[in-house]
Amino acid sequence: MSNGIEQLPGNDELPGSYSIQLLSAFGILALAIALYAPIIYYMVLHWKIDDDYSHGFLIVPLAIYFAWPAFYKLKNAPLRPSWWGLLPLCLGSTTLAIGRLGTELMNMRVSLVLTLIGLVLLLFGKKVFQALAFPLLFLFLMVPLPASLVNIVAFPLQLIAAKLAVNALYLLQIPALLEGNIIHLPETKLFVAQACSGLRSLMSLITLGIIFAYFFQRNLIERVILVASTIPIAVLVNAFRVAMTGVLTFHFGSAAAEGAFHEFQGLITFSLAFIVLLAEAQLISLISKRLRKRKKVPAQ
Repeated sequence: MSNGIEQLPGNDELPGSYSIQLLSAFGILALAIALYAPIIYYMVLHWKIDDDYSHGFLIVPLAIYFAWPAFYKLKNAPLRPSWWGLLPLCLGSTTLAIGRLGTELMNMRVSLVLTLIGLVLLLFGKKVFQALAFPLLFLFLMVPLPASLVNIVAFPLQLIAAKLAVNALYLLQIPALLEGNIIHLPETKLFVAQACSGLRSLMSLITLGIIFAYFFQRNLIERVILVASTIPIAVLVNAFRVAMTGVLTFHFGSAAAEGAFHEFQGLITFSLAFIVLLAEAQLISLISKRLRKRKKVPAQ
């Protein structure tokens, strides 16, 4: 027998009401993205013009790919809007205002991600936000760094690459003299420019490291180790590229350091970095599995 009270499905509301609430939430998200359209447009242009951030074209598709399993699991989940969403929303609005006043593109672009995070939390609730936290935070990787910060980071990378390359040339018994970021060879000299600083490889490798950490590693420590290792890998591989350019220049002339051949060297060295990072991810997983097995084996 029924006591006259019936538990309604879904979001503790009528199905039609739940659908309206869901459509309204997605409509607000779409409106927010539309309002940021000029910022998104110029950020995409930045990806197109600056090769250091060409990986930005992959960030949104990858974020959608990461979010898709969560959408499938949560398609019938109840909506529990959380007022905590106002915190990132206010932070995003403040960042946008500061960016507008100071004409700082990075602040305006970061505010886009903060606004999306705030709206998801405010409109859909903590459960949905937790499921989508990684793809939302992953979107920060699409934001190019400001030129002032790039200059601060790139120049030390140029010096490190030049110094390591010269040390490698010494080992190969090739005479070389280092002067700042200029490598003097017997008949010519190599200028380790900002484009050869390895910043492009570093940004791409950090993105790959985060993707590998998401798929291959189980706990936070393993993920942090893998992502952090992308920095020395990028530095060493770039130094290897500069040294290889020095060797080829010494034997075949300055043409080996220019044009399509130089770009091909970059492709080879990045492929090498990719292989090293993938091997490291597999090695960390293997070590972690063995350690877990040892913990499960009872003491004799």
